[in-house]
Amino acid sequence: MRRDTFLKSLAALAAAGALPLSAHAASAVKMMLPANPGGGWDSTGRALGKALLESGAAASVTYDNKGGAAGAIGLAQFVNSSKGDPNALMVMGAVMLGGIITGKPPVSLSQATPIARLTSEYNVFVLPANSPYKSMAEVIAQLKKDPGSVKWGGGSRGSTEHIAAAMIAREVGVDPARINYVAFRGGGEAIAAILGGNVTIGGGGYSEMAEYIATKKMTPIAVTSGQRLKNSTVPTLKEQGINVEIGNWRGVYAAPGITAEQRKALTEMVAKAVKSKSWAESLEKNDWTPAWMAGDEFANFVDNEFASLRATMVKAGMV
Repeated sequence: MRRDTFLKSLAALAAAGALPLSAHAASAVKMMLPANPGGGWDSTGRALGKALLESGAAASVTYDNKGGAAGAIGLAQFVNSSKGDPNALMVMGAVMLGGIITGKPPVSLSQATPIARLTSEYNVFVLPANSPYKSMAEVIAQLKKDPGSVKWGGGSRGSTEHIAAAMIAREVGVDPARINYVAFRGGGEAIAAILGGNVTIGGGGYSEMAEYIATKKMTPIAVTSGQRLKNSTVPTLKEQGINVEIGNWRGVYAAPGITAEQRKALTEMVAKAVKSKSWAESLEKNDWTPAWMAGDEFANFVDNEFASLRATMVKAGMV
């Protein structure tokens, strides 16, 4: 058979789905980023896309940012438009679970296909550089005096920073329902509000805030970890007498309706990407903690996280 005839036949077989999955799957990955540009999901998805390309796991990666409702808007589009697509991936994480609990969207995460958990990190609370406050203690004092006067800024309703703010209020004797929380559609918008002094206190992933902390455009006053982060002088909430600890994690899901073979191929593709030099550089640059978990173990983890997060939110008076 002539080479050009063989290639045409190969292309026809691939288009018809007659080739083995490994021969043509994931050649052109479509990545749903269910948040506006500039935040944690956006940076995670683009870092993963770069790793997919540089590791040779994918031939091309395209991105679709669709922010709002803690990822529920992007989730709805992903579920409704990607059914059966073996090349579609969506970045998600703890924030999406919180948004589903508070927002009760018409679609469910269980409609999509769990692939893997990628990273974990903790949130940091920061003050604008020109803030009249200098510490979490001063913010708490004002919160007790007049809860509505303290404007908390962060990700969508149900995000980990929103939950942390409600937990902080409860721990210091303030009704969580009275906190003045301003939800933004993505980390980029929240950062802009903090830099502009449009909120009293802001929260988000440490990696999102790191460059602004380093350049003193933001003042860090607390982290949500149980112990101080590596190479950081920022005190934990617990160190400051506020018994709150809450972490964040991010992962990827595939489209609804894919086969077991297609799920396996996607999992192997992502596993190859996270072993790459490119991904290692992204972990270092963003101070992400690797937290690989795949398959049914990841699916069970998400189910348990959902139940645990809901219990936390009920206790904090959010639902």
